[in-house]
Amino acid sequence: MQQQDHLASAEKETAPQYTISWTMHQNIPVPEDAEMIAYIEDRFDVDLEVWNLENKRYEELLDLELAQGKIPDLFRIRQPHDLLKYQMQGVLAEISPEVLEQYAPNIVQRIRDYDSRYLEYGKINGGLYGIPAINQTNIYRTPVVYREDWLKQLGLEVPKTLDEFETVMYAFAKDDPDGNGKQDTYGLSREGLNVVFGAFGQSVFTEQLYFNEKKNQLVIGALEPEMKKALAYMQKWYRDGIIDPEFITGENKGGYKHLSHAFINGKIGMTSMGNYYHWNQEGDYSVLNENGQETPVGASFNVNELLQKNATAEVVFGSPVIGPDGHSGSKGNNLLMNFIAIGAEAAKEPGKLEKILEILDYVSANPDPEEQIKMEYGLPGKHWNWSAEDSNSFHLLYPYNRMENYINMIGSSIGMTVPGTPSDKREQWAASAGLTENGIYNRLEVATPALIQYSSELIRMRDRAYISIITGDQPVGYFDTFVKEFMDAGGQQVLLEANHWYKEHMETSRAQ
Repeated sequence: MQQQDHLASAEKETAPQYTISWTMHQNIPVPEDAEMIAYIEDRFDVDLEVWNLENKRYEELLDLELAQGKIPDLFRIRQPHDLLKYQMQGVLAEISPEVLEQYAPNIVQRIRDYDSRYLEYGKINGGLYGIPAINQTNIYRTPVVYREDWLKQLGLEVPKTLDEFETVMYAFAKDDPDGNGKQDTYGLSREGLNVVFGAFGQSVFTEQLYFNEKKNQLVIGALEPEMKKALAYMQKWYRDGIIDPEFITGENKGGYKHLSHAFINGKIGMTSMGNYYHWNQEGDYSVLNENGQETPVGASFNVNELLQKNATAEVVFGSPVIGPDGHSGSKGNNLLMNFIAIGAEAAKEPGKLEKILEILDYVSANPDPEEQIKMEYGLPGKHWNWSAEDSNSFHLLYPYNRMENYINMIGSSIGMTVPGTPSDKREQWAASAGLTENGIYNRLEVATPALIQYSSELIRMRDRAYISIITGDQPVGYFDTFVKEFMDAGGQQVLLEANHWYKEHMETSRAQ
């Protein structure tokens, strides 16, 4: 290590060894003079150029750069399904597994310790193009949330079955749960509908096509015959004014994408929007304050916004409701969160690919706990400090503990998510709330050529058909026509390739 530091200081007089363009998750731009970027630049004798691509418009902004012939050296692929698309465009470098193991040993070890199959997911035609970023907190499904004060006002319990759910939804829409003397409330909107689909075993209104397993093969959830029963409920509810008519455009009306404005504004009484950490209430668990003392957590995101609008509002979690055949579930986000790749141009410069992997390993899976916290949260004594009571705990210091996106401001947390992070009190709370059970996950975590070619149009067809049936523009029987048209528009090929991947994947799993 001393020799490395000595060499680094000897080279300071010369230009940096490499200029590396870097893409990452960001909510606000990273300043050019960000101190943690400078820290990494000094340590590795490189010039890091962070591309400021806002997360909400990430693919659109990245594709604009690619269209101009610019390829990032550290290439974040936000949606796992896009790995194949970018590989087919020729903008990704193939990574030798031996080189990955040598220069990013800690990342490889953490993935292997968790589930070595994920490394296979980054392979295309036998070559490795993507390093899988695994978010193990995605074992917690989306919560099912109700307005508890509305339930109390109406003398109702949190529903457990679909029949009880129907009773509650009608009461939320018809019996003036907010007590304002007007009929201006609804039961549910778009995200809540997924809990109803879940009562029939599927998740439908999702960013990608969700595949499920049935009799040892993959099926597309939105095409399953049980969906006709779910749609019959929804069509009746829509006609009776139980579903918010704006469900077509969704519950979020701009800004932070995990906020349900329909719920926050008291328009609906139930939702399943966002993740568990968008719904904790004051005191659900404890956090360390700026002095390192345990203090009750404050209300977060949706709950916080709701209370600002209505200080007497109350929320409560329920279980996904059980349908007529015993199914229940709410949407789960896949553990394979994204891929990290290396841009094709980087591989042409001798030693650059290796240097990128070395930096990625250092900032993502550092074996030194203090250095890992530093890579994520900044400098000890300035941005955070160890807790006096517990040698493994740390707390953010003022004013950074009050700044929402300070990690982007200082240029920290530029690495990838790796498994093996110890669970903290927030995750223990999510587990105690039952969120590890009844999640409906996409069983196809990677793309196939047909999915790239057809999925955008197939998702449009799915949404159009479902919305037209729910709103009554089409009868429930139209579902069969939709399934046939969907299969003819590329769905057949998508399903064929998905099952080919699944069969291969299952055989690989059995062989390991």
